[in-house]
Amino acid sequence: MWTSSDETERVLTTAPLQSMIQRLAPRFMGSQQQDAQEFLRYLLEGLHEDVNRVTSRPKPITTDIYDSMSASQKSMEAWKRFLRLENSKFVDLFVGQLKATLRCTVCGHESVTFDPFWDLSLPIPSRSGQVRLQACFDLFTKEEVLDGDEKPTCSKCEKRQKCTRSLSIQKFPRILLVHLKRFSPQERFRGKLNTTVDFSMNGLDLSPYSAGQTPYRYSLYGVANHSGTLLSGHYTAYCRHPYTAEWYEYNDSRVHVMDQRNVNSGKAYVLFFELAGSKHRSGSTHV
Repeated sequence: MWTSSDETERVLTTAPLQSMIQRLAPRFMGSQQQDAQEFLRYLLEGLHEDVNRVTSRPKPITTDIYDSMSASQKSMEAWKRFLRLENSKFVDLFVGQLKATLRCTVCGHESVTFDPFWDLSLPIPSRSGQVRLQACFDLFTKEEVLDGDEKPTCSKCEKRQKCTRSLSIQKFPRILLVHLKRFSPQERFRGKLNTTVDFSMNGLDLSPYSAGQTPYRYSLYGVANHSGTLLSGHYTAYCRHPYTAEWYEYNDSRVHVMDQRNVNSGKAYVLFFELAGSKHRSGSTHV
């Protein structure tokens, strides 16, 4: 599609894909507005299931990971258990791992757990104006206090105690999907958050949110935009050409070159980042 000199080979209609998806998942039928992030997750997980390298699923391991293990050992064990059941090219590209740290405020004991993720849904800290994407990551990883009815059981105190909980990223995926929560449950009856989230086009540094010490930088290559409201709206997309680096706007059947300065807007809904150093040409990760 990117390199063909024949114009007819570079045009793709998505109608057959839409029809197939609607047949497999009736909830996407009709002209009612659908959520792009929900659809993307369904599509990726469905494609993953069809090419899963695990053809004969073993019984899941239900025993807890030993608390005596170091955090890195627990991370590797959790990832190994995940790959026993879910292992495909899509996992190689899109799946990362989150680290959750629970700390007892009474005895100071810390326990960590690790979970895979296909995308990150980030809260937006302001209802209007402009915020930086890093502020969304700050809020996502911010330490929260668990008290009252939310008190967890401290494994060392062996009773429910006031604790703090925080998130960090243990394993960064090659392709990072960032979903901006413009339609949170709290906003359901107050409309959509149209806050402009300012994101870096190149060199997005996520090292402050890493559970390790390795620096991680990402480059933006695509944006799914939503304009309108919760009940009625329209989706468009911006995508960077992997060879010329020009940006294109995709609006239904209309495609045209756009000014890179207009990529960042209050309509951005899902952001597509590629880990710096990933190759665009042979073995391109642009899925």
